[in-house]
Amino acid sequence: MANRITELFGIKYPIIQAGMIWNSGWRLASAASNADILGLIGAGSMYPEVLREHIQKCKKATNKPFGVNVPMLYPNIEEIMNIIVEEGVKIVFTSAGNPKTWTSWLQDRGITVVHVVSSVKFALKAQEAGVDAVVAEGFEAGGHNGRDETTTLTLIPMVKEKITIPLIAAGGIATGKAMLSTMVLGADGVQIGSRFVASTESSAHANFKQVVVDTKEGDTQLTLKELAPVRLVKNAFFNEVQDLYKTAPSADQLKELLGRGRAKKGMFEGDLDEGELEIGQIAGLIHSIKPVAEIVTEIITEFEDAKRDVSHL
Repeated sequence: MANRITELFGIKYPIIQAGMIWNSGWRLASAASNADILGLIGAGSMYPEVLREHIQKCKKATNKPFGVNVPMLYPNIEEIMNIIVEEGVKIVFTSAGNPKTWTSWLQDRGITVVHVVSSVKFALKAQEAGVDAVVAEGFEAGGHNGRDETTTLTLIPMVKEKITIPLIAAGGIATGKAMLSTMVLGADGVQIGSRFVASTESSAHANFKQVVVDTKEGDTQLTLKELAPVRLVKNAFFNEVQDLYKTAPSADQLKELLGRGRAKKGMFEGDLDEGELEIGQIAGLIHSIKPVAEIVTEIITEFEDAKRDVSHL
């Protein structure tokens, strides 16, 4: 299945396991890489030295390519980037910030840089910044999301129309059929998050993994747009947010309710009432917790079968 993405990263299948806070430590990333896709460590929930430890453990667990996802709003960003270079990581996915800030610095040190975007405008800015590829993530995705609320089905062909660098589709992709559909629309590969949260190797709490499996259509919603739009499972905390909205709250009031550490509380510690439970709409199609290798095999098998099924159309 060689194409621009497999060649860029040195992998067999054009699939990236998303770097997600509190869900994607070294066990998930190494398992993904060992399954011949690109595994990513999610640095957004890690102190610098914790990230170093995860990178070192990942290197011991796989001899295949893996990368690190770095939200650029991270307070210790310089320390994080230096650790990535010191530990010899060769692939970095950046998000939540201006790609011009770090792209050339990383590339000068032999690192392939991919930036995550939610719109055509930001895809063009990323291309102008010189990134090696972009991830275009639709509104269906879990966690922090784009303000424009553009769905994957419309975002991918619109981005494809404007850029020349490799394009990775994300948001609402958990199956081989979804992978095929986005590639028909112009993507060179896919980034998958929610499906890998519900994996044996994910660092998510068992309670949260079960919530993902139990989630049905309509159980997630985008909220807190005044701060940073985030897609959450509806739980007690989500209901508190909705109740506060009825009072026309200020951004400061929303921040006060959000507080600190809610994502960790929900996804990593398993507090299903007061924690933030970030997952994509596609969770309604995720019905089991399985090893990464099995998930990848299922996706690729379905992709190939679907490709054959539509070849006669």
